[in-house]
Formats: sequence, structure tokens, C-alpha cells
Amino acid sequence: MLIFASTYDVVVIGGGHAGTEASAAAARSGARTALVTPSLSNLGVCSCNPSFGGIGKGTMIREIDALDGLAGRIVDRAGIHFRVLNRKKGAAVWGPRAQIDREIYKKEMKAEVLATPGLGVLEGKVADIVTTPGTDGVRKKVVGVKLESGEILDCKKVVITTGTFLGGEIHVGLEVFPSGRMGEAATFGLSKSLKEAGFQLGRLKTGTPPRLDKATIDFSRLEQQPGDVPPTPFSYLNDAVRVQNQLHCWGTETNAATHKIIEQNLDKTVHIRETVKGPRYCPSLESKVIRFRHRDSHKVWLEPEGFDSNVIYPNGISMTVPEGVQDAMLHTIIGLENVKMLQPGYGVEYDYVDPRNLRSSLETKLISGLYLAGQINGTTGYEEAASQGIVAGINASLASQGKGQMILGRGDGYIGIMIDDLITKGISEPYRMFTSRSEYRMSARADNADLRLTTKGRLAGIVGDTRWQHFSAVAAEMQELQTILESVKMSSTAWMKKGFKVHENATKRSAFDLLRLCGVTIDSLIAHVPRIAVFSPKVRDRVSIESTYTPYVEQQKAAICGLERDDQLKLPDDLDYSTIYGLSMEEMRALEATRPESIGMARRCEGVTPSGALRLLAFVRGSRDRDRRLGMMEEVSLRSQEKAEV
Repeated sequence: MLIFASTYDVVVIGGGHAGTEASAAAARSGARTALVTPSLSNLGVCSCNPSFGGIGKGTMIREIDALDGLAGRIVDRAGIHFRVLNRKKGAAVWGPRAQIDREIYKKEMKAEVLATPGLGVLEGKVADIVTTPGTDGVRKKVVGVKLESGEILDCKKVVITTGTFLGGEIHVGLEVFPSGRMGEAATFGLSKSLKEAGFQLGRLKTGTPPRLDKATIDFSRLEQQPGDVPPTPFSYLNDAVRVQNQLHCWGTETNAATHKIIEQNLDKTVHIRETVKGPRYCPSLESKVIRFRHRDSHKVWLEPEGFDSNVIYPNGISMTVPEGVQDAMLHTIIGLENVKMLQPGYGVEYDYVDPRNLRSSLETKLISGLYLAGQINGTTGYEEAASQGIVAGINASLASQGKGQMILGRGDGYIGIMIDDLITKGISEPYRMFTSRSEYRMSARADNADLRLTTKGRLAGIVGDTRWQHFSAVAAEMQELQTILESVKMSSTAWMKKGFKVHENATKRSAFDLLRLCGVTIDSLIAHVPRIAVFSPKVRDRVSIESTYTPYVEQQKAAICGLERDDQLKLPDDLDYSTIYGLSMEEMRALEATRPESIGMARRCEGVTPSGALRLLAFVRGSRDRDRRLGMMEEVSLRSQEKAEV
């Protein structure tokens, strides 16, 4: 809804993927929330590719959904092409992915945000953060935001989600002009405010490919890629996506002629300068040509932007060379010989804040009540932004109500891993999520995000009744089926007589254990455990996956418990690292720059050695022992005084 009040619990700046999730989460958890955006019509707009998910990223969308977030449900309504990447491999590395219709996604997201109770949307731009001295006399605290119109919105907490608009500039060839997205103005006031407040800012860059006219592409010469049948929904609330008749994607590739044109024009683009880092794992075509000179070709996927759209997004060839060069380059690619370019590719350079300035709640260390989420923290991608948005929104809301923060650790899933990586290691290039970043990917899978996070979200007050009831019913069914399977135990000889190829030994195996054997499916057990048939295929599949990973999950639980013990050993905010004997200068600098919240985080800081972490642990334990002894001595002294007075 549109409301125009002047006092809020939480104000969210920016209406992109981080901002929509942050504002909805804050309102969902009980805070009176305002979302300030330059354009109401651009809520949830997809600036670059028309897709969500992928390896690691798809799991993050599932985790957002498990916390009752928006993205998964909106993708299921707007999806036009669904695929699970790595389907032939184990479920631990599956990557749910979907192409979306841009206009439907934007329409559905806008409707969802405007219908959220307790959330008001204001069109405008924020010029400054209003602060006042904090109670500790050192940290400032947020008390409001000042709009460019001069109006001040009083609030308790602020979440900044400005994306690439913070000091943004667009590059096409040698042309440079201020903008956060083609046709939209950048934001400069906030950059100045953050610098003056003491935040360390840097510059990053990203890019987007040209857009193509579908009618001018020769699809007969291209590789066709259909979607999965049936498509797999992102949201745990959905058994099916809205549209079953999916659109196809098509594959082609660059060639030597393509690369030659790019090489001959590298001097005509400012965007490829190495002083500002771009995304290593989603590089521009210029970067590919420079870094992979031995490659004769690079894959290009032609992705439709919607059911009624004539626009094709060529995934894999973001570029910033001049418009005429882009046009000539496109015509060298098979199927694109006569293509018409609707919009040239361009690069965006923007400000980011060193994420080591953040706590694990995504609150800044310098200003109390100020939270940052999305590309302002040095990440790239819709999924990473939305994941930070929901965490920042939840914690801003909880803090505004005087409640404890909801912290996601590395053992909780990919969102926790991303946040921990950002705040302990910082970034030297745009951060992107992969399954390889997780040491717990056997237990943190795309299929079980609800089992990991929905209860945690419910305890924090951000999971609604509808989702909780649905989750509780599914979890109960899964547990019931697992119990049934575990109750059916036989010797290896007995299972062999029933046709199952098991190793002959004295160990009794349950039907649940049998699911880990190659070639055994849960449906193949129905003849021997008839009660399996009463459960839905969805529940059966999930229990089967749980069986496969149970031994590995048990092993990882022990590692996660150790991690959590370290993370519970908190470090003082004002700890003087120079007083800790044995730390190297490099370790002191790393710890001063990061100011980790716990021993666990200190262990994971770049530049901190295992021996340095042990010295820090000994220092903290010694300090605790000294404090305990002093406390006991004070208590004894106090009791002695009381006896003397008597």
C-alpha cells in the first residue's frame, strides 16, 4: 500500500531484489516499514539477465522461500523455462534455475509488495542518513533519513539496498555518463554520507549484453534447449508452476572472427581497465578474449525475455565496446548473421562498502541501526542481493522491536556462508555464490532448505501461519515415512531373496538404509513396504534423498557443532589486538580491519594463521578466567563487609 507517514520502525532504501525482500521481511515480522524507491513502476525490475537460480544460487532462492520470502513464489508465477542444473549428479549440487517473463515478474512483485500489511511505499530519493550520538558516546545511531525533497522520515532502523546506483556510471565504448541502470539516474548523496561517516568505499564493475530482435534470428541453425518436464517449482508452497507450456532457449557460440573484432577494438572501451574489478565468474566477452586466448569459441545462450516479448537476451556476451563494433561482432555468430540489435551492451561501475564493516546481522559496526544489503556489500547477482535483503530486513525489524537478532551461520546454509565470507574475508572482486564455497553442501541442499530454516524463521516471527502449517504437515509426513522405512529391517540374505543386490554380511539393514544402494528406488520398495504408496511422490522423493545423505549429514553435524562452539566465544568490540602476545603484524592488521565478532570468525579471517587463532583463543580464555576470579574476589569482599556490619 502507498502510505505517507513520517515515523517508521524501519526504512528500506531501494526497491530492487534486496530492497523488496528486506522491506517485506521487516513488515512481516511486525515493524512499521517504509520502502523508498525512485520509481514505483520499477519495483523488482531485473536489470540484467531474465533468470533466477543456478548452481548455489538456486539453493539461496530456496532458502529465501523457506524464510517466507518473496522471490521463489514470484518466479513460479513468472517462469517461462525451468531446469535443474546438474540433475545427473547428486542432489547436493543440484541447481534449480528458471527463465522468467520480465514484465510478469515485475508486475507480480509490485502487487506482492503493495499488498504486504504494514509496508508503505514512497516514491523519492534519499539524500542522507540522519544520525545522533549513541548511548556509548562512540557509535552514532540512526534516527531517520532525509529525502532529496527535504522531507525527513523519522525511523529506528535503516536498510540501504542501492544496488549499482551508488555512485553509478555507465560505460559504452569510450562514452561514460552517470547512471545506475540504462535510463535511470545514479545516487551520489549517500556515497558522500557514508564516506564522511568513516566507511571504506571501493569501486566494482559489472556488465550486460546487447538485446536482440527475436524476429531477425535464424533459429533453424541453432541448438534447441527445452525446459524440464515437468518443471520443478522454487517455492515449497507450490506443487506446480503457473505455466506448464514452457518456451525454449537456443545455443550458439562465438568464433575466431568474433574474437578478432573484439581484439581489434579493445582500445575503444574504458570498462576493461584493471584498476576496477569485475565479476571473474561472469566475465565480459572482452575479458574472455583476453584471458582465454587459447579458446576458439565461447558458448552463447539465447534466452527469451517473455511470452509476448520480441527481445532475446544473449547470455555469455556482455560487452562494452562501441555500439557499431557490437553490431559487427554479432553478425559473425551463427544464427545471428542478420540480427538486429535493439540495445547495445554496456558496463556499470559503482561504489561498494567494504563488507568487513558489517556484523553478521548485516548491521554496520560504525553506525548503530544502519544495515546494508546487496551490491553495496560487493556481491553480484539477484540471488545474493535478495538473500542479504531478507536477513537485513528481518534483523532491522527485530532490533526495532527490542528483540534478538536472527543470525544465519555457515552451518545453516548458503546465505550464512555468503554473509560469513563477506564479513570475515572482504572482497577483491564481485562476490558470487557457488556450491564449492560451502564445506557443508551435503547437508545444505536445495531440496531441504525448509527443514534447515523454516523453524528458525518461525521462532524469529517472520514465517506466517500458511507456510508454517504447510511445512509442519510435510515435515510430519517425511518423518512418518522415514520411521516406517527404518522399522522394516532384514538380514542381507532376506533382502537378497527379495531381489536386492546387497553385500552379504551379518548386519541388518532397514528399508531406509537400502535406498543408499545403487539402483534401489523408493518405488521399488513398495511391494515389500506397501505403506509407502500412501505418501505423495514429492514426499517419497525427499525421503529418498534424505536416506542418501544421512551418513554424510551426521558427519557434518559434528563439524557444525564445533563451528558453533567457536562462534559462541565472543570477542569485545574494542579489543586491542596489539596487546595479544605472539600475533604477527599481518594478523593484527587483518583483525583490526575485520573486527571479528567471535573466535570462529577470527579463524576464518584472511591473513590469520591457525597459530594466531590459538593465541587469540588463549587470550580470550585467560581474560575470562581473570574476570571470573575478580568477580569471585569482589563477591567474597562484599560478603565480608556484610558480616562486619552485622
